[in-house]
Amino acid sequence: MPANLFASTCTACGGSWLDARYDTDALALHWPMLLAQRPHDLWRYRELLPFPEDFAFNAMGGEGWTPLTRARGLERELDHQPQREIWIKDERRQPTGSFKDRQAAFITSVLKAQGIDELVLASTGNAAAAYAAYCARAGIKFWVFLPSSVPAEKMRELGLYGAEVIKITGTYDQAKEIAADFAIRRGIYRDGGAKSISGKESMKTIALEIVEQLGWRAPDWYVQAVSGGIGPLGVLKGFVELHAAGLIARVPKLAIVQVEGCAPMARAWQRGLAKADAVLPDTLITVLSTGDPGMAYTILKKALDTYGGAMTAVSDGEAFRTMRRVARTEGYSMEPAASVAFAGLEKLVVEGIIHSDECVVVNCSGHTFSAEKHALEDRYAFHLQMAAPSGNGASGDSTPATASNYSKDGLVSVLEQLDEQITTVVIIDDNPHDSRLIRRLLMRYKNYRIFEAHNGTDGLDLVRQRQPDLVVLDLTIPGIDGFSILEKLKADPRTSEIPVVIVSAKSLTTEEWTRLRRYTQSIWQKGNFGTQELVHHVVALLGDKMESPGQQAQPASGSAPQWEAGFGQERSPRILLIDDNISDTRLLRRLFQARHHDFTIDEAHSGAEALQAIESALPDLVVLDLILPDIPGEKLLETLREMPRTRDIPVVVLSAKDLMPATRVKLAALADSLWQKGVLDRSSFLAHVETILAE
Repeated sequence: MPANLFASTCTACGGSWLDARYDTDALALHWPMLLAQRPHDLWRYRELLPFPEDFAFNAMGGEGWTPLTRARGLERELDHQPQREIWIKDERRQPTGSFKDRQAAFITSVLKAQGIDELVLASTGNAAAAYAAYCARAGIKFWVFLPSSVPAEKMRELGLYGAEVIKITGTYDQAKEIAADFAIRRGIYRDGGAKSISGKESMKTIALEIVEQLGWRAPDWYVQAVSGGIGPLGVLKGFVELHAAGLIARVPKLAIVQVEGCAPMARAWQRGLAKADAVLPDTLITVLSTGDPGMAYTILKKALDTYGGAMTAVSDGEAFRTMRRVARTEGYSMEPAASVAFAGLEKLVVEGIIHSDECVVVNCSGHTFSAEKHALEDRYAFHLQMAAPSGNGASGDSTPATASNYSKDGLVSVLEQLDEQITTVVIIDDNPHDSRLIRRLLMRYKNYRIFEAHNGTDGLDLVRQRQPDLVVLDLTIPGIDGFSILEKLKADPRTSEIPVVIVSAKSLTTEEWTRLRRYTQSIWQKGNFGTQELVHHVVALLGDKMESPGQQAQPASGSAPQWEAGFGQERSPRILLIDDNISDTRLLRRLFQARHHDFTIDEAHSGAEALQAIESALPDLVVLDLILPDIPGEKLLETLREMPRTRDIPVVVLSAKDLMPATRVKLAALADSLWQKGVLDRSSFLAHVETILAE
């Protein structure tokens, strides 16, 4: 029968899940040689695609045939065995930066050929960007429904393409329902996603490319992060067809990886269920927020039962850690959704599910999206302040300011700034209060780069990535304790020479003291030393000096702040709400304490009250309104950033004030995030606050 890419149901049974089937027996044995003569684009596999030979595609150029690159650095990181191959399918190279360009190119080509000039889609982000770009190119009006958790930057990108963006205060699954109703009422074509023929056929090309790029052999595993499942559904179809045609010896095992905050497939598979129950998404990685996978799970589970494979889930934190690791080992800057796949690979290797002699291909599904600022540590760039050059126009001197005008002393000062800023310290302590205390103490005297990790796995990874000048290590850490961390650091040639200072509340035996002294510079017991003494010791270890040489470190502001008290003690996070609207602060208080009873909430209803509250008890987080009765919120924020005690405290701006673009840019440089009261998504806001307090 001829291809009908717009069939909505099967004419035989009425089912809505449709597939294109091909006569694979008729596929010529010389197909590989035939393909070698064709352009390396998305359409080269026409014998296994449902398009006539003269079909006019809506192409930008650059779709398909993305690189397949050996990940040797990652192999080393995962205790590489000589037999194991890890390959990265680099889908970042698509025109809009994600694998969804394949789908958008297919769908819009078909729509354009049929004269359809409007399209409705519900999306979590990547598909929306791809469809918006290709619809713009095809002259198709694009209506996109997004959950409010999608970052505003992503929505602005869609607006740039001319898409009609409808934001839904709810989940992605709710956005899909509204989009479906809207399409029916308006008589507009709605994308069928994984149910449609074109969507799966587009993703099938990934499998065809992988096999050809590997020299017409199949990998043992294909790994992909999954939301709705259209990607692996299409890839599976491609592998199955190649196997049926006799072009590969086996169908690869699939590794389906989800994020723990939205893992209906992984949960159902681990329990052996035939159907996945819907979940309410709770993850910062909004691209993977499909709570109800529906039939996709059933099909993928059947494939795993037939060909082998696994479904697993990783946390947001594991995904962000892996995102940094792959960037630093392979030079791949990828989106958090793609890093979920790599984190899943690591987990399956550690669990022994992926064996040391197996070939693995991982889908790097998209490029880094700049709105994901939590994926980077906060000190990833340096700032050097140049002193005014001689001859800069002062005192009537009109000599232009050039590099040669800067005095030798000025250049030396700048280089000293840089020396200090590139000095790096990693603190590994499961008590965030203690690690922040050490961090704040050091940064009051020196502008070092200081990174924190609150578990052993993250700590080891951070040290290996950052290669710091010093490690400050606690001993009582769940999972991998401080002793094991120390042994791993000293056994690794990359980290064996890094000095380690122990700061712990653990009572040590004589044997433990002896063991630690062999590998560490010093041992400090929490509660038994002055914090300034520790700072002085660390600065000296780093080959630096305090501003008053030979003297004990003294705080610039006089007496030690209250947050130095309670070192080594567990303490609940303290949040300061600054807002002149008492109703709003009460609402936020109830929001925080309903989910976290251990939060300590302080309120201030003016700028003066806020400064007094900070003087009394330094908060871990400030939530700031911009409309205050005495001090403009913008000015108060500047003041907090100028004060040594408060410059590192996270500040979240939450206000109803309309901001000019210049003001927004200025605030974004000073605050951790900006939120609008009238359109606040409470669950996203709370998740953001939790992430800040967990750092």
